[in-house]
Amino acid sequence: MSTDNEIIERSLHSAGAFAEIFDRHARTVHRYAARRLDAGAADDVMSETFLVAFERRAAFDGSRDALPWLLGIATNLIKKHARLEARAWKGLVASDLGRVDIDAIEQAAARLDASATARRIGGALRRLPAGDRDALLLYAWGDLDYEGVASALGVPVGTVRSRLNRARRKLRIAIDPGAARDEEVDHGRIVSASPDSL
Repeated sequence: MSTDNEIIERSLHSAGAFAEIFDRHARTVHRYAARRLDAGAADDVMSETFLVAFERRAAFDGSRDALPWLLGIATNLIKKHARLEARAWKGLVASDLGRVDIDAIEQAAARLDASATARRIGGALRRLPAGDRDALLLYAWGDLDYEGVASALGVPVGTVRSRLNRARRKLRIAIDPGAARDEEVDHGRIVSASPDSL
């Protein structure tokens, strides 16, 4: 079985060879995008990810696997999609709002928000700095290890560890707001409070 690097190198001379990279990683890229976007947008992101990867295949760093590279491209495309969607919502004028079916939106929200905990987690995810959120979602939904996340985001592994630690702490507090009372701040660091200090 050929490695990703061998396939990409072969595709530089025979473009059709790149289809093997698609066959190998499309399902994972789509699953990652679908967890962050709706199904239609996930299809678009997956397709565009492989288009960008094909166009940039000559610059691929052969010392690593293709999946982190592809998920890094997908992450950037997801951010672009979110910015475009936010602009579209801001662009709605008052007359357009009259045509929006509020009940349908509320019913969809009710289906998505299965519990108050899910809403708190979703809010906490949205409030995370983009780098922390991307690291967490690449790790959790992209099934990448720390090195893979670092490669996908183009940051050192230590930065990934810091981002994941910070994101996990914030999500833990979102799940259990009482957990914030169990920690105290010591010169900018979070340390667990001992039972004696309470």
